[in-house]
Amino acid sequence: MGSKERFSDRVDNYVKYRPDYPKEMIDFLYEDLGFSASSTVVDMGSGTGIFSKLLLDRGSRVIAVEPNLEMRSAAEAQLEGHNHFTSVAGTAEGAPLESQSADFVVAAQAFHWFDRGLAKLEFSRILKPYGKVVLIWNNRQADQSAFNQAYENILLKYGKDYTQVRHTNLHEDDFKEFFQNGAYTKKTFAHQQRFDFDGLKGRLLSSSYIPLPGEWNHEAMLEELQTVFNQFNENGIVTFHYDTDIYFGEFK
Repeated sequence: MGSKERFSDRVDNYVKYRPDYPKEMIDFLYEDLGFSASSTVVDMGSGTGIFSKLLLDRGSRVIAVEPNLEMRSAAEAQLEGHNHFTSVAGTAEGAPLESQSADFVVAAQAFHWFDRGLAKLEFSRILKPYGKVVLIWNNRQADQSAFNQAYENILLKYGKDYTQVRHTNLHEDDFKEFFQNGAYTKKTFAHQQRFDFDGLKGRLLSSSYIPLPGEWNHEAMLEELQTVFNQFNENGIVTFHYDTDIYFGEFK
């Protein structure tokens, strides 16, 4: 399955159980990086609109570009009441946007799915002079706790192509090649999610590489997830710890 279709049958769980982003990181974008209520921000690979909403809440104009119909429709259903929200069917490699129309291009939990060479050309075309690109991931810390490590082991065991598609496959050289003149800055913020078992199950099933009901190993996987939850929950809750990593730089 191509990257643009991978999440079509996981939208409900994605909306309910994927993490948002820490307030401290959003504050940094607006207080230090130049985002403002007058900014036009292209949210590239915007998915179900999790990050778009945070920008809209700060008053920015957001153009959400998403190729997947089901995910784009979910975002539109949630955000259509925002006057500054525009939803566009398009890709990071070819978005139907005017040249030099954006102050910022952001990609939250999406850049690892892009063709980086084509996306670099498209971002450069879309951005105004001195425009910036911000790449963002919630990076789950597998070694932060015994629970996080046990969950990681489930992904390694049952994830169909987990090791091939996870965003941690990107390295410093990839970012140097992408950003203008190899110049970028990385900054990290702490974040977390807390789940009961139903939430933990939904979080697992939101991942594109995890077998769904009726697929091989689905039931065995959920039994193992229940065992992990029973072992590590505290008062019926388990906690995911994240480093929210952002990579940013001027792009033209």
